[in-house]
Amino acid sequence: MPLSAMRKENPPSAPIYAVRMVEVEAEYDGQRLDNFLLRLCKGVPKSHLYKAIRGGEVRVNKGRASADTRLSAGDTVRIPPLRLPEPGAPRPVPGTEFPIIHEDDALLVVDKPAGVAVHGGSGVSFGVIEQLRAARPDARFLELVHRLDRETSGLLMIAKTRKALLALHEMLREGGSRKHYYALVEGDWVNDRQHVKLPLLKWTTKSGERRVKVDATGQQAHTIVSRVQRYGGRYSLVDAELRTGRTHQIRVHLAASGFPIVGDDKYGRDETREAFARAGFARMFLHARSLALPHPVSGETLQLEAPLPPACQAVLKRLETE
Repeated sequence: MPLSAMRKENPPSAPIYAVRMVEVEAEYDGQRLDNFLLRLCKGVPKSHLYKAIRGGEVRVNKGRASADTRLSAGDTVRIPPLRLPEPGAPRPVPGTEFPIIHEDDALLVVDKPAGVAVHGGSGVSFGVIEQLRAARPDARFLELVHRLDRETSGLLMIAKTRKALLALHEMLREGGSRKHYYALVEGDWVNDRQHVKLPLLKWTTKSGERRVKVDATGQQAHTIVSRVQRYGGRYSLVDAELRTGRTHQIRVHLAASGFPIVGDDKYGRDETREAFARAGFARMFLHARSLALPHPVSGETLQLEAPLPPACQAVLKRLETE
């Protein structure tokens, strides 16, 4: 079939898909159009897919659609001819498995390392979800349940069925889960337990970088911060529990409270980040350490934990001796 879609010109350097009309199955009801295409057109560069969407070559029920269009079961998606990578070229996304904390038929929870994005975009070719899909080509469904910042390590949930994804999204919206993070901050955090309730507003810098700030017109945000250990009045290890899930919430709440996270390149101090980097710690000290929630299908309570990475443990040991 692909050969029938080739134009009689110079021999193509890579195979081309024919036009395809694909009906959306019930399992993918509610999925974004771009994620639907990324699953079906494995190997096609993401930039090609987005260009085809913007150009109106991808159609849903014969009409133009945007990348964030939510599909419904029974919709018909027109997929135009798309060029694949050069024959023999390295795979654009390396199949990678990450340390598994929990896995069953509905849910996968991995321990994401710092420095790895959860998905491609914003200058990143691919992330955890694309690498998992490449590593598991037979998986019918793999979708991120939530996000972690690139420099944050720890527990990341991936749904393996549409039913589980929708149930988990509702659970997160309704506060049905408990997520705790470890953060090493500058300053002497003396309170045993403190509720930080500061509204957060997204904004964009002149260079196009996404940021978040405390602003009365922003969204309600609530973080519970508990002291774990103090280090000579200069640094503190704290536990941050998310009661809402806003972008950069822990980072901004701690910085606004006068306790920026060590290594934070957006809201922390450059001098501190550079000093820790010279000592061999070139990341942000924020780790999603524990997660408690009902299983999205069985309802059984899941209690999951990801150990503090060795690099973070080494920093704490060094601070104990200073």
